[in-house]
Amino acid sequence: MGERKKLGILGSGKGSNMTAIAEGCRTGRIPAEVAIVISDVAEAGILERAKEQGLRAKFIAPGSFRTKLDEVAERAYIAALREAGTDWIVLAGFMRILKGDFLRAFAHRVVNIHPALLPSFPGLEAWKQALDYGVKVTGCTVHLVDQGIDTGPIVAQQTVPVRDDDTPDALRERIQEAERALYPAAISELLRGEILAQGRRTVRRQAPSV
Repeated sequence: MGERKKLGILGSGKGSNMTAIAEGCRTGRIPAEVAIVISDVAEAGILERAKEQGLRAKFIAPGSFRTKLDEVAERAYIAALREAGTDWIVLAGFMRILKGDFLRAFAHRVVNIHPALLPSFPGLEAWKQALDYGVKVTGCTVHLVDQGIDTGPIVAQQTVPVRDDDTPDALRERIQEAERALYPAAISELLRGEILAQGRRTVRRQAPSV
């Protein structure tokens, strides 16, 4: 096995996906280590969870915009991730849109998970969108991040049935449970080179013939 990759995890919330990924790294399921966890929210649970696990945790103010990093903040994020030696950037509930210089700094190495089966229900509160629309099946999607909003190449998906008596919170909880299983597995496959991006699509690498 090659040298273990270093992950930089960005998040704004409680950090349940970060915890699942860190556990995957510790057990060797993911061939990587978590180099740094960064949040745009000073009191975010993800920072506390990271510290509890002995991981480097850092708050970096997002700047003046509500939905994205401003230029000063973007440079600070890039600098912190580079200083930590990160190879891949993992978004774990990070509520800021990443654009331009950030995606160029880590080209084709930023991965996200979305709580719906993309391309359906992009954007915020995707579980509520699915419930309001009346679909019978939703789920979660791991995808590479591009300049659009939830539009990058799809890496993996997991379905979650919608129950007749579902509330938004109940459906969201089951989607998050699926995320905690799917995300570490998909990251592992990406890092091992088992899934490759080819334009809009990703493909599974063919095993060499004997």
